[in-house]
Amino acid sequence: MKRSAVITALAVGALFVAGCSRKPAQTAPPPPEVLVTTVTPQDVPRVLERVATLDGFINANINAQVQGYIISRDYTEGSVVKKGDLLFQIDPRPFEAAAAQAKGTLARDKANQVKADADEKRAHDLFKKKVISDQERDTAIAAAGSSRANVEADEAAVKQLELNLGYTKVTAPIDGVAGFANSQVGDLVGPTTGALTTVSQIDPIKAVVTAGEGPFTDFVSRHPDATERNAYIKTLNFDLILGNGEMYPHKGKFYALDRSLDPRTGSIRYYVTFPNPGNILRPGQFGKVRFVADMKKDAMVIPQEAVNELQGSYQVAVVDENNKVSIRPVKMGERIGAMWEVTDGLKPGDKVVVQGLQKAREGSLVAAKDWTPPPDALVSKADQQKTP
Repeated sequence: MKRSAVITALAVGALFVAGCSRKPAQTAPPPPEVLVTTVTPQDVPRVLERVATLDGFINANINAQVQGYIISRDYTEGSVVKKGDLLFQIDPRPFEAAAAQAKGTLARDKANQVKADADEKRAHDLFKKKVISDQERDTAIAAAGSSRANVEADEAAVKQLELNLGYTKVTAPIDGVAGFANSQVGDLVGPTTGALTTVSQIDPIKAVVTAGEGPFTDFVSRHPDATERNAYIKTLNFDLILGNGEMYPHKGKFYALDRSLDPRTGSIRYYVTFPNPGNILRPGQFGKVRFVADMKKDAMVIPQEAVNELQGSYQVAVVDENNKVSIRPVKMGERIGAMWEVTDGLKPGDKVVVQGLQKAREGSLVAAKDWTPPPDALVSKADQQKTP
């Protein structure tokens, strides 16, 4: 009995140990998740973006044309002024006195001219009657000529002094916004003392944009004919993105291209003008200009992050209808913002892995979800694009 009980206990223990040693069946892990984009031929706008600095369309430095003491400032600093508005007044009294003296000299010399003209006429008559000699006649003629020259010089002096007197009223040469005054009442100013203030025409206002030599050269090669190039530039519409990220509501137009490239930076400037009602924009502000350079017809573009570059060759991961990954070599064309044109290796409808490339191995299974492009995916920043 005892032996039977022992055998039974050992059997039960063995079954217990065997049951404890069994492991639950393992389940396969789910396939990794990747984000994919579907290749679709489309007309892609090449949207370029450049950093810009705003400046007055005209910046007129107001300088004193004559030397004297400022006796009044007749404008409000930072206000809008009209052409001809009085800005400063320089003490006019020294110039009034000089002009009065010049006018007195002119009157005296005019009186002398009357006498000299009469003497000249009399000398001609007497010479014809052989009353006076050739020398006496020539002396009278020379005296009359000298008197006329004196009068002409006096008249020029009076005009110059009256002009100087007018310069004592410093007026605005253009419509615009007048800046702070650099000189105050009581200061001695003159032609060499620097600008009294600056008046800027800011409606329209211009954006100063810089493009690199490479983009400029490429642009000219795309539009070699000058007439066609100028016509194309006039069709461009520019957006202005302000420093706070907001889009300025008015469109800009191309205005002018600089005559030469800066040899220090290898870049060239061009101007874009924007309407500025209410003088909202001011010189010195920074922003970005954005415009559509042209359209790329039937382009197949994918995000640049979807392309793997290896020793000068390019590869992408493509997911088929069975969610199986295959690695394909591709040929790449032009970069357009954050996108990249594929010229060979893909066909419409292919699903390319954008995010999760490290999980996409040749022949592996993945869980594909659609990738959503950012709103500015086609915007080319600064000089990343080869077109100005």
